[in-house]
Amino acid sequence: MHPLLLTSFLSVLSIPGPVVSWTFEAKEMENGTLAVELTATAEDGWHIYATHLENDLGPIPTSIRFEPSDSYSLDGALQEPEPVDVFDPNFEMQVQYHSGSPRFVQLIKPRAKGSFTVKGEVEFMVCSDKTCLPPEVVTFSLEVPMIKAKPQK
Repeated sequence: MHPLLLTSFLSVLSIPGPVVSWTFEAKEMENGTLAVELTATAEDGWHIYATHLENDLGPIPTSIRFEPSDSYSLDGALQEPEPVDVFDPNFEMQVQYHSGSPRFVQLIKPRAKGSFTVKGEVEFMVCSDKTCLPPEVVTFSLEVPMIKAKPQK
């Protein structure tokens, strides 16, 4: 009976980590280009880092990687919301981060005539003002139906 009591006691002591959830959506633009939107939602008090940091001596920046495909090409750079820029005493450096629900957008030019799949992954690190969790990788796969470009005006 002692092992059961120890297990119950340890589960009370274990604090669940913060929840960062991701949603992925592809939206057709008027000119036939596709906007792939990647939105993170972090619990209050937690944040993820911007895609570029001043050096690699601190937290892991958020990385969004798309699998190469003959069905589409990336159109320009990843669009990122304006990050908060602060000095972090834990890392003893200037950092940029996002809290709440930041949305990253990558424009894509379809090359396929029919439907296709956009695949990739997001690597991110979540921290509070007191602690950080190990980096995580989340994969995504978006089925894109046939694009029907609207006439340009």
